[in-house]
Amino acid sequence: MVKSTPKKKSSGITPWTSSWSEIDRSIDNLRKDMEKAFSSFPSIQFPTMPKMAHTSCDLIDEGKQFRVKMDVPGVKRDEIKLEVTDNSLEVSAEHKEESEDKKKNYLRKERSHVSYYRTLPLSEKVVAGKVKAKLTDGVLDITLPKSKPTTISKKKSIQIQ
Repeated sequence: MVKSTPKKKSSGITPWTSSWSEIDRSIDNLRKDMEKAFSSFPSIQFPTMPKMAHTSCDLIDEGKQFRVKMDVPGVKRDEIKLEVTDNSLEVSAEHKEESEDKKKNYLRKERSHVSYYRTLPLSEKVVAGKVKAKLTDGVLDITLPKSKPTTISKKKSIQIQ
């Protein structure tokens, strides 16, 4: 009689080897699926979690300094918090609309609470005391002077054969 070893059942879960943006996208998709599932119960009001909005961000190495340009629409200057270490930048913002307009007949109001959070690791040390930030038209512009400026190598055009 031949013994057969039972096959291991696959749980459908694979090891996570994705990037942070894929994890963020998966969490956002889960949130959307949950909202869709609960939307079929119109008579029950479920408390919603604050929406963690995704921010577009550019990190530029200008030689003597790093420059960060981050979209934070709908947020005011006093609602933004910046934390700088010598090798990272943490940006968080939270905006709440607490005034209620009694004359409007809202069917759905989605802009009552939005928050942003990003941590950006920096490849070189910066002088935290000299960091400057400016908010213009929903774009946060942050200048981070490097402690040891690096020279930017000149680009050389290579002809393709």
